[in-house]
Amino acid sequence: MIARLALASINHVLMQNGWALERLSKFSGKTVRFDVAPLSISSTILPDGRLGLSEGEADAHCIIPPSLLPRLAIQDELAYRDIESTGDTALLSEIFFLSRNLKWDAAEDLSALTGDIIAERIVQAAGSFKAGSSILSLAQAASEYLTEENPQLAKPDHLRAYSEEVDELRDDVARLEARIRRLREN
Repeated sequence: MIARLALASINHVLMQNGWALERLSKFSGKTVRFDVAPLSISSTILPDGRLGLSEGEADAHCIIPPSLLPRLAIQDELAYRDIESTGDTALLSEIFFLSRNLKWDAAEDLSALTGDIIAERIVQAAGSFKAGSSILSLAQAASEYLTEENPQLAKPDHLRAYSEEVDELRDDVARLEARIRRLREN
């Protein structure tokens, strides 16, 4: 259900940006998988450029640590470095381009509820708030809280260190097994 809601939202923004549909339609039939723990969403690019749910093998794969989401939402360019991506480089390049350049027309969606003038004023007020550094500070504070003060998320450096320690332990066990085998043979 969450995957369907996420794809519906993405498709809505894609349809507001017709140019994006044209760009994505060039990758029709390709599948991309996004892993944002605990969610995994696979989608296939449809001939019209929209996305549909998919179960197949992914042509491209992105692993996004949840702690990056607030930074990506505010378009922090440094956050893109921490996305682990594999597969079709042209498709990944297009996805990253779109993620940086797609714009949600919030005023259009709000106008159905409030009318055009009020919707524009709400979006302008939100934009002036967003223009300040408070959004960036809030995102950084949330990320720090979730990784430091109330560790709900593992930091990428900790995961890398853990993985290296597991590899080292595996190698040590293999060497020990080989040594025991040699001792038994003698």
